[in-house]
Amino acid sequence: MTIHTPVTAPPASFSLGLGLTNECNLACSFCYRDPSRTDRLTLDQVEAVMERLPIRSVNLGTGENGMHPDFRRMLAYFRTKPVKLTITSNGHSIRVLADEDVRSFAEVEFSLDYPTREEQDAQRGPGNWDLVMDQAARCRRLGVGVTIIAVMMRTNVDRLDEIAAVAKRFDAPLRINVYQAVRTDAFALTYEEYWRGFEALFERTDVIAIGEPLVRAMAGLPPRRGGCGSSTVRVTPRGTVQPCVYWPGGGAPLAELLEAGPAVVDTAPFAAARGVPEACLPCAHRDTCGGGCAGRRRLLERPAEPDPYCPVMRGEDRRLAVRMAPARDLAKMESACTTIVTAR
Repeated sequence: MTIHTPVTAPPASFSLGLGLTNECNLACSFCYRDPSRTDRLTLDQVEAVMERLPIRSVNLGTGENGMHPDFRRMLAYFRTKPVKLTITSNGHSIRVLADEDVRSFAEVEFSLDYPTREEQDAQRGPGNWDLVMDQAARCRRLGVGVTIIAVMMRTNVDRLDEIAAVAKRFDAPLRINVYQAVRTDAFALTYEEYWRGFEALFERTDVIAIGEPLVRAMAGLPPRRGGCGSSTVRVTPRGTVQPCVYWPGGGAPLAELLEAGPAVVDTAPFAAARGVPEACLPCAHRDTCGGGCAGRRRLLERPAEPDPYCPVMRGEDRRLAVRMAPARDLAKMESACTTIVTAR
């Protein structure tokens, strides 16, 4: 099989993901970060990237960024830039900050994969539930937006609407990423779990945005703007560049991004992230789906084949009924294969 790669012009602005460090105070078994080594970006590297790309938003992810020794200096630098700054945290990176620094963020994403203290702490460690609850409440008191983010995996696929209900306590949406088998497939969803999970979720929540390509297509939504390979750039703590946070391999050297600037979307990894398998070209959902999640296809070493969760290739119709929620201005709406809902 072969891949068809659509040509794209550099976007007017990028959504930038920065992993300042891969250090973390927790050791979650489903995490995609590499715990075998410690890597950190320098402030000089961060400044070089920020000066080389037109950027609309920056998300700090990968590890627990508050563990970087220059975290506060970096926040001070970000405050000088006209970008929407967000962070994804287990709570630790917010706890270590003064209120003034917390207000640097337009939005804080807290990781919550279960709807009860007992389940959350069993997975992530004692006290994590209370930490998330306390820091989410603190953010709201400070006028900082909150989003709860969950990984949709085998152990919680039927509990996501309950997590959305917890998120609503903070006037927060729930953002969901489907588990990707970067280090292990122990938490990976089966085909039926994937579709039953989304069907059940949409029966009990309203949709703000759908970026998961297959789900977006089956929900009857139009093609989206941006996304992996065209308007998102990920810079890892190792100082490498990837089109997607789950993209396998070491990534391209940071120097490649600094040389190419916005034309980084023309490099091979970004072109591959936009690639559509030849078998998908005749499909009526091609423009919306694009062959499904390119990162997932690549992790499975089947980049030229349709997404394994594709129902069309199985001769099935998995149309999804969704009820749309009022629009919200969220930084991660168009940046990844993600789904954002709110509890009813």
